[in-house]
Amino acid sequence: MELEIWVFALLFCVAFFSGFVDAIAGGGGLITIPALISVGIPEHIALATNKLQATFGSFTAAANFTHKKMVDFNSLWHGIIWTFIGAVLGTWAILLIDASVIKYLIPIFLIAILIYTIFSPKLGESDSQKRINESLFYAIFGLVIGFYDGFMGPGTGSFWMFAFVSLLGLNLKSAVANTKILNFVSNIVSLFVFIAGGQILWMLGIIMGFGQMIGAYFGSHMVIKKEIKFIKTIFLIVVSLTIIKLLYDLFLK
Repeated sequence: MELEIWVFALLFCVAFFSGFVDAIAGGGGLITIPALISVGIPEHIALATNKLQATFGSFTAAANFTHKKMVDFNSLWHGIIWTFIGAVLGTWAILLIDASVIKYLIPIFLIAILIYTIFSPKLGESDSQKRINESLFYAIFGLVIGFYDGFMGPGTGSFWMFAFVSLLGLNLKSAVANTKILNFVSNIVSLFVFIAGGQILWMLGIIMGFGQMIGAYFGSHMVIKKEIKFIKTIFLIVVSLTIIKLLYDLFLK
């Protein structure tokens, strides 16, 4: 597929902004996928190319948080294994399962997260008591959220962040750091499936990937330096926009 130079330049900038936002609160796909489709790229190729460029961003953010020692791999390795398994099952299941029911359920879950977060002003401001055993937490949510990310994807970062904060008692900064590690795992799984399908625009995906890396670098540094309230505000904005996008796709598109 032939693309003009201005398209590469535009999508590089889009990927930079997406990587920046995604490193803070997730939701980068809400920016890049519509942009890819808007320049005339077919939807299935846009999804595959998006997964390639998103992998660059999630890797950069994950590496930065790891370098800053914000991730405890002693417990997170359980999540990595279960997320990998869940993502494999989800990417396989998309070929077999009707996604229509899930598409209606996801906005409901996100609305519940939005309301709960708004009416819990102290949520995520500091570490709190765990409400569930870590191994059990990762087994359940690694499978479920990993499956969802392999199957559909929108809102994955929001689900992980909320689960970490509300059930494992992490503050929002730690929740973001852990989320990016697990996002990278499920992104890699989906990417390999798309590679096998041969649907990726490699040159565009790599160029956007560099934009993602730069944006994710600055975004992850913003998480490290800024106060929790800033991260929470971005999180609420991203969740709200995700809900609007999903409802638009369901009822108005």
